[in-house]
Amino acid sequence: MSESHVIEKVIASPDKDAIGGIASYYIGCGSCAFLDPAFRIVRNMDGCYQASVVGQVNDWQAAARVCPFAGTISEDQIGKELFGAQEGVSHNKYLGYYLDTYVGYAKVDGWRARGSSGGMISWLAAKMLEEGLVDAVVHAKDGPDPEHMYTIQVSHTVEELNSGAKSKYYPVEMSEALKYVRTHDERFLFIGIPCFVKAVRLLCREDSVLQERIKYCIGLVCGHLKSDFFAKAEAWESGVPLDRIARVDFRHKLPDGPASDYAVEVERTDNAAPVIKRTADLSTTNWGLGYFKYNACDYCDDVLAETADVTFGDAWIPKYVSDGAGCNVIVIRNQDVRDLLMRHRDELVLHEATADEVYQSQAGGFRHRRQGLSYRLHVHRERGEWTPTKRVKPSLEGISEQRQEIYAFRTILKNESFVAFRKAVSQNDFSVFNKHMNPIVRRYNRVSMSLKKRLRRGIKKILKKVAPHSLVAGIERFYQQVVKR
Repeated sequence: MSESHVIEKVIASPDKDAIGGIASYYIGCGSCAFLDPAFRIVRNMDGCYQASVVGQVNDWQAAARVCPFAGTISEDQIGKELFGAQEGVSHNKYLGYYLDTYVGYAKVDGWRARGSSGGMISWLAAKMLEEGLVDAVVHAKDGPDPEHMYTIQVSHTVEELNSGAKSKYYPVEMSEALKYVRTHDERFLFIGIPCFVKAVRLLCREDSVLQERIKYCIGLVCGHLKSDFFAKAEAWESGVPLDRIARVDFRHKLPDGPASDYAVEVERTDNAAPVIKRTADLSTTNWGLGYFKYNACDYCDDVLAETADVTFGDAWIPKYVSDGAGCNVIVIRNQDVRDLLMRHRDELVLHEATADEVYQSQAGGFRHRRQGLSYRLHVHRERGEWTPTKRVKPSLEGISEQRQEIYAFRTILKNESFVAFRKAVSQNDFSVFNKHMNPIVRRYNRVSMSLKKRLRRGIKKILKKVAPHSLVAGIERFYQQVVKR
């Protein structure tokens, strides 16, 4: 491997015994493949998009400059260039540059009901099309087959947008969609997770045609990107055999519950009725365990898509989470977007929010992606291993031994989830997955949870077996509203 080719280090797999795990730092966005056909993007054995070099690379440095994990241009630099000169703009170390912050939802045309939370992303995309701000939207939507449940495509009408509603915890890549942008003289809106939006911004710095045509970017608040093992595991654990899975709706809303209590809905290839299962009843859906996470996600410090014109996410804030219909947390960075929202405020419910409330809605993610990243970078530095250039610096300062152990365990959980799922597939038995993972999870819980919290969780498990769901939910609400206070 040439030391001068940084992107080779992003693509290559670290040593299997390193804390970085068994996967590369590559996130699968496809920016390198768009720029240069020598890079090929394929789904690897762990269900993640992975790049390889299959020809003569035209410009290694250019390929590195457009990669969100190989380049040295930070989100702060990009944000300042895009948004820093606007009147009234503020900067926050977690939100980046911003004009306004809200919590709200769309109250017209059923966007909220069709969305994962408040329906604001689809509403805004539709409004941009209707008002002629853009001609088309580049976003993830229903794919062609069960092995490609969702892909990044181009929509030109509000009707076409509908299959792109809701969160899709699924691997996608954007090289083909961006080739469409490159060859069609239209104005585009791009919707994506933070690293994909950053990659688009970096590509626009290299490609004047993209710079001219991609007018706006909407960012999605991101915990981490999942391998396709996640969709398969959710469906399989819900009772649908692997060869009968057609598509997974990751955010099926349930009636009469908080926004955090949702289900998965699994469509089947055999035309049998879809299967609906509460995520709380599945072992694979605990986001904090990081099952089937791209390795690169543990080396990202952007939770709120700081390079996007506007960012939307779930309003995981106590006073809003009880609304089961869902609410979005909103960070506005572009004056055009702010003006559009204000023109159509009668179609929306918007509550003013503080920067701290926005932070609190994703506090756990920030802790893992800032403090936890400092720990991971420190471990790599001590081992003399290369890591991507990040705003967060390698350090153990202020990180207790318990937190260090928690972060180390999360890497083990991530890596072992892939091993366990491949083992379960080879034996055609999902229970093999839990037999492999449960002892690790128990060890992690002993490290990460207080005795009080472990007892509470144990009581809840017992109640679930002997009491109706409504009673358990009532006890949980009582705990949140009274005991925890």
